[in-house]
Amino acid sequence: MSMIEYVLSNPWLLGLVQIVGLVLLVKGADWLVDGASSIAKRFGISDLVIGLTVVAFGTSMPEFVVNMVSVADGVTDLAITNILGSNIINTFVILGLTALVYPVVSQKRSRDFDIPLSIIAGVLVFACVAVQSPFGEEGRGVTRMGGVLLLLVFLYFLYNTFRHSKDHPDEVSPETVEPMPTLKAVLFVLAGLAGLVIGGEMIVKSAVKIATHLGVSDAIIGLTIVALGTSLPELATSVIAATKHNCDIALGNVIGSNIFNVYFVLATSAVIRPLPAYNGIVLDAWMAALGSILVWLFVKSNHERKVNRLGGAVLLIVYAVYLAIRLYQAV
Repeated sequence: MSMIEYVLSNPWLLGLVQIVGLVLLVKGADWLVDGASSIAKRFGISDLVIGLTVVAFGTSMPEFVVNMVSVADGVTDLAITNILGSNIINTFVILGLTALVYPVVSQKRSRDFDIPLSIIAGVLVFACVAVQSPFGEEGRGVTRMGGVLLLLVFLYFLYNTFRHSKDHPDEVSPETVEPMPTLKAVLFVLAGLAGLVIGGEMIVKSAVKIATHLGVSDAIIGLTIVALGTSLPELATSVIAATKHNCDIALGNVIGSNIFNVYFVLATSAVIRPLPAYNGIVLDAWMAALGSILVWLFVKSNHERKVNRLGGAVLLIVYAVYLAIRLYQAV
């Protein structure tokens, strides 16, 4: 038996491969963002634009790379559940934990535009499954045309974000980018890309094997282990923001990630390879939408426009019930 075969047959080693893959994925995204931001700064691009593009895309790179590997390997269930699971964990777990540490403040743009767009994301995924495509594409799921439509919404989101940032510069906290030597920046980009690719391969292949060993579907592994791993950057950013009482950053970080995940990552995946529906996708899609609905109701229901500690506790309890239901269904 070769070393690779031995590792793939050992559940404990598979878990180690998953952890190493997640570390490479997260660090790869960090290196890529640092290097690319430095290069962009040397080309005279403003900190504001870097924050809205390079940094924003960088936080979704773990989900993006895992999805690209999943699509290439034909593991489409993992591609969808990685996104829906990440959005669910972002809202219910990360935002819930952050609110328990310190109440999460919302900005007007988040309440009026970003959170509603995040709600619509879950509804649109459900619509892709529930409504037969009028373009002659067979089967239920996120088709190529569905992916194109999601990308069009994403382009509108980018346009609206840039326009709002230009009209309301006081509401935007630009990234402070310190340029590094060009060679070092290039090496950071290359190392980041390598870490993302290698980490993504390790995660997807070990996730499939873990699902086989446990006798559960790829969807369950995607909703739990993989989704939590790819959400680590948002978790770290949000918790640090909470400890510094900068929780408006935490809310924007979570909701922004949810928007990028569906309208960019999931959409791109579907354009490359149609993503058929799996058992439980309706519940998962509505759960992704419910998280944003609850957050919107919480910030609209008090004068401070906050998700307070009670709201955080509610989010965590709802997630615990949902997770119990999904795990029960998997048995």
